[in-house]
Amino acid sequence: MKRVYRLLMIGIMLGAGEAGRAQTNRELADEYLKKDDCQKAVSYYTDIIKTQFDRVALKNYTACIIRMKAWSDSDSFFKKQIKSDAPNEAWYQLFWGSVSEAQGKPAEASRRFEQALSATGLRIDLKREIAEEFRSMNQPLWAKNTFQDARLVAKRDDLFQLEMASIYRELNEPQKMIDELLSYGMRYQNMEVVQAMLQDFTKDEKEQALLEKVLYERIQKFPNEGFYNELLIWYQIQKKDFHKAFIQERALDKRFKHNGSRLFNLGQLAFQNQDYGSSVQVFDYLVKEYPTGQLYPVSRRMAIVSREEQVKNTYPVKKSEVEKLLTQYQALVDELGVNVRTIEALRNMAILHAFYMDDFKKAISILENVIEAGKQEKKFVDKCKLDLGDIYLLQGEPWEASLIYSQVEKSQKDDVLGYEAKLRNAKLHYFKGEFELAKSVLDILKKATTREIANDANSLGLLIMDNTGLDSSETAMKEYSNVELLLFQNKKYEALEMLKALYAKYENHSLSDEILWLTANTYMKLDSNQQAMASLKLLYEKFGVDILGDDALYTMAKLNQEKLNNKEEAMRMFQELMEKYPGSIFVADSRKRFRLLRGDLIN
Repeated sequence: MKRVYRLLMIGIMLGAGEAGRAQTNRELADEYLKKDDCQKAVSYYTDIIKTQFDRVALKNYTACIIRMKAWSDSDSFFKKQIKSDAPNEAWYQLFWGSVSEAQGKPAEASRRFEQALSATGLRIDLKREIAEEFRSMNQPLWAKNTFQDARLVAKRDDLFQLEMASIYRELNEPQKMIDELLSYGMRYQNMEVVQAMLQDFTKDEKEQALLEKVLYERIQKFPNEGFYNELLIWYQIQKKDFHKAFIQERALDKRFKHNGSRLFNLGQLAFQNQDYGSSVQVFDYLVKEYPTGQLYPVSRRMAIVSREEQVKNTYPVKKSEVEKLLTQYQALVDELGVNVRTIEALRNMAILHAFYMDDFKKAISILENVIEAGKQEKKFVDKCKLDLGDIYLLQGEPWEASLIYSQVEKSQKDDVLGYEAKLRNAKLHYFKGEFELAKSVLDILKKATTREIANDANSLGLLIMDNTGLDSSETAMKEYSNVELLLFQNKKYEALEMLKALYAKYENHSLSDEILWLTANTYMKLDSNQQAMASLKLLYEKFGVDILGDDALYTMAKLNQEKLNNKEEAMRMFQELMEKYPGSIFVADSRKRFRLLRGDLIN
């Protein structure tokens, strides 16, 4: 009994020694590989593989053989291993094929790869592993052949669809790539995976056009299958084509009885992306189709708000259009009454009266009534107070404005609204020429919770820092801030006269580029595009290498495209921007606009 026990212990110890030695061999082999000492690494990898099949070791062995170009050694090794380790022939043939390819023997490599595929037999899992190895070796065609072989063996065309989609992308076969993804998505109703892969795969414009074409064809062929509609809507939203998304969403709304909820979300999304034309379409449709629904009041208001944004962003703003908006808002209030459902509409009316009709008394009266009606909503009341502050500033009462801004600062101390109030107070100090005080507030706001407020604070802070301290009186900066106050008060023509005088007076001052930039933007708001172009050209000629250089060139190109109908000049400028300012934030849009002007197919 003792003898048996002793022999057993010896066996265990010997086994442990072998395992320890194998582990040591692996560590040594990997270490030599890292040091690029393939001669020694190959020796250890060979021992490891001969003892027990190890795919990683085999892969590293092959990499070393290729580095050393030890072709005859590898041929001998692979022949022996295929004889002695037949169950793993597929792996030996595959890596032997990669060695043949490295030798510049493509026919021999293809023969080895074919033998590797044949050696997988009926083992689906092995075929998958071999296919993935082909992909890692940059052999997508053989990966495709292997997956297709697996499908034949399994008698299932739905196997490995995501993998096949990836491979077809690598093989530049977009139709088959899309077919695989759509088939997978339909079978498993897995929208998220399909969307994620389409985002990665369909970056080429031709592929995007093909995807849209295929989706439309599927929708016509399978009108009751919502999956394709959903995917098309998602795709159109990704491209910010909200009009087309609306057409599809409207069809789904009728077919699946969504009662306008999804359409409402689409309208909000279009509005947020400043596609006011599409948001008007959506909200008008909701008002017409669901006059008794829960979404009716807010949809009606959002339809007017969308029109308001269209009016305010069409230069010059026409008072007649503003009057139409006020009439529409009043009709809404008359229908629904003064309550929490209409207080936002009333607030918008007050802003229109103040900023576009110069009727400050009416605006203040409306806001006071609205504050009373919405007194239970503290945040809403404080928003109205900010509007009141703006109106006092429009009237030339900065102290009243500052007092109200400060009230909101205290009331909403740790909220975005509080930061907004602080920013308005900083701008008020700036308008008054109190630059040090303005800058001290702006420095705090640079750390604000919202990027928009932080960016505004940073921009104004830099403007003050770059253009003050140059003379003891800071006269130029005070005159410039006075112009900005005039623009805030909608006194554009007065502002332009002052800007002309400022440029003549301070042509060699550090503010001169800012003066030209502000002049150009003011002209554009008046739809005086030739005058705007003249200011932009001067800005670009004199300050093209400075911070506003790409802004000026991009704006000139857009003016030529959108307002002056000068296609060739617009193309030239967009191309110049891409070449001269490759790091500009305007490059992506310039490239898209250039291709559109050239006549490329862009969906």
